Amino acid sequence: MSFDSLGLSAELLRSIKDQGYTKATSIQEKAIPAALQGKDLMASAQTGTGKTAAFTLPMLQKIAAQADGGRRHIKALVLAPTRELAAQVEDSVRTYGRHLKLRSLSVCGGAGIGPQIRQMNSGVDILVATPGRLMDHMERGTVDLSGVETLILDEADRMLDMGFFPAIEKIVKTLPKSRQTLLFSATFSAPIQKLARNFMNSPELIETAARNSAGEQIDQSAYMVDSNRKRELLTHLIGTENWGQVLVFTRTKRGADQLAKQLEQDGIRSTAIHGDKSQGARTKALKQFKQNSVRALIATDVAARGIDIDRLDYVVNYDMPDNPDDYVHRIGRTGRGGEQGSAISLVSGHEKGQFASIRKVVKKEIPSSTVQGFEPQQRPRQGPRPGNGNGNRQGGRRSFQR
Repeated sequence: MSFDSLGLSAELLRSIKDQGYTKATSIQEKAIPAALQGKDLMASAQTGTGKTAAFTLPMLQKIAAQADGGRRHIKALVLAPTRELAAQVEDSVRTYGRHLKLRSLSVCGGAGIGPQIRQMNSGVDILVATPGRLMDHMERGTVDLSGVETLILDEADRMLDMGFFPAIEKIVKTLPKSRQTLLFSATFSAPIQKLARNFMNSPELIETAARNSAGEQIDQSAYMVDSNRKRELLTHLIGTENWGQVLVFTRTKRGADQLAKQLEQDGIRSTAIHGDKSQGARTKALKQFKQNSVRALIATDVAARGIDIDRLDYVVNYDMPDNPDDYVHRIGRTGRGGEQGSAISLVSGHEKGQFASIRKVVKKEIPSSTVQGFEPQQRPRQGPRPGNGNGNRQGGRRSFQR
């Protein structure tokens, strides 16, 4: 469906055209008209399907139509789980609102609170925030949310996973009850449904894909490999397959730093992004990756939320996630906007159970194989080792390939 038929203003259609878009995605086609009618929405869509524009565009139109020329105050509040996602949302607000006289601001932890206070004091129409930093401002009395007419909860499932429910509850209780609320989530779990019952008014349900599913344009595969040879295999794949850019997921922050350092030693320009990095370091790492200054970006799950990179061809699960939902979110960084993408998992022996659970949840047979020269070491069956009869064991020592 063309954007022209969704009821958007001329200024917004102009901004959409500036970005080279003509046809709306499924989530945009369904969510935009409903949001423009003032309905509360619970929407679910695959990552990379234009979800951010699906709530940004109607939000901008509503605020622009109500501009009264008086002192600016916060009319729309967007809550997002991470700094990166908040920055991405505000970037979309600026992009699509470029022909409107509106001001937006992103407030997140890791950045100085003083400049944020000064910008809010000068007047803001749209505030994008992480729950923790917004609570800081509320406790300081440096933010006024009494005029909020639109609340958007982006990636609500992730915010709950990160323990933000108490903060969200406190924030929402300060907002006018007559507001419009739009909730976007990858899943409609029991906690999400509870959130909707507490904070929403008869929301319309919008689903554009099966839950826990990944885009059909993502080619999923796996290689079985010993855990102590994963880094060698990754270096081999990047080099022999000539991967241009790759986003690699590790389970821990320390693992991300270590892998980035090892890949650098292998001659692959790399950098890491995780929660212990300062906001400046995280912004720099993401900028380097987007500008092709580095070839591999090593990330943890939390830090990677909101990473939006056009034409990212490869995502690698270096460590398998414990939660199948995290797998779906990870691989959703590729295959965005209808482009093809590849998601490769490196699965060691002790991760086979997690891999089986992921395949069961995504309801898809993910083919697995080995790479010549990196085959997993065959482990002998457990049992009594041969001895000399006096309790001193001999032989039976395992030899490991290096």
